[in-house]
Amino acid sequence: MKPIHRAYIEIHIAVILFGFTAILGKLIDLSAFMIVWWRVLLTAISIYIIIKSSKKISNFKWNPSYWKFVFIGILIAIHWLTFYGSIKYSNASVALICLATTSIFAAFLEPIILKTKIKTYEVLLGLIIIPAMAVVVTNLDFSLIHGVWTGLLSAFFAASFTCLNKKYIDSTHPYIITYVEMLSVWVFLCLLMPILYFLSIDLGPILPSSPLDWFYLLTLVLLCTTLAFILSLRALKHLSAFTSTLVVNLEPVYGVLLAIVLLNEQKELDKNFYLGSAIIVLTVMMYPYIRKKMEKTTS
Repeated sequence: MKPIHRAYIEIHIAVILFGFTAILGKLIDLSAFMIVWWRVLLTAISIYIIIKSSKKISNFKWNPSYWKFVFIGILIAIHWLTFYGSIKYSNASVALICLATTSIFAAFLEPIILKTKIKTYEVLLGLIIIPAMAVVVTNLDFSLIHGVWTGLLSAFFAASFTCLNKKYIDSTHPYIITYVEMLSVWVFLCLLMPILYFLSIDLGPILPSSPLDWFYLLTLVLLCTTLAFILSLRALKHLSAFTSTLVVNLEPVYGVLLAIVLLNEQKELDKNFYLGSAIIVLTVMMYPYIRKKMEKTTS
């Protein structure tokens, strides 16, 4: 199998796993902050075990060049905090659809960060998402609008760390990148925690309250974070940041379907939501065909 084909398979598996994160975030009875805190701590531990069991990278030691991954980790922390915040402010479906705007930001950020030429068709495809988002929020209950703005902020940071990971992906093993970034997220949150307490911001209970919550949390960590993150980084070696974020736009499809089945969220949504979602999905499906046509034209 060609590396590019394997990369597409790996990124789609990662996206399916990512599709469960919003559902699990809604089901786990913890604040957005504590969900992310536990998620990255347990993910860092699991990745460290994988590294130590690997013959090629078991002698992993700190390298000053890893500071760039620490910075990326902080961006990931903000992305996850705003993503789960969006879920808490609105619902899983709204948060996931907002995340689909990641490709808009990536279309503009990738040429800046990676010093590549702006691809007009990528920008146009990204801009198609804007009217789709407008349709999504047209008749949305006002109480959910805070979740929309928080979700859009989350999408911006998702595009930022994806482009930066693409820039540095060939310099270090994906396992080490994942470990450094996850550990950086956890340290950043630990430093942020006393500040939030000082500001009297209630973070809620620290520990999950039931065995079922622990089960959801471990599923979120092992499958939807550790495995999914490694697969997405492996795929990023052979895919552009824009392609990766555009495929990730399928996450709302899986997530919304799961939210309907598991959380009965269709009661909070109307036909405009699904019309806008359909436009976003169609844009994702169109991209490989348009890219192939454009590459033939320019070659």
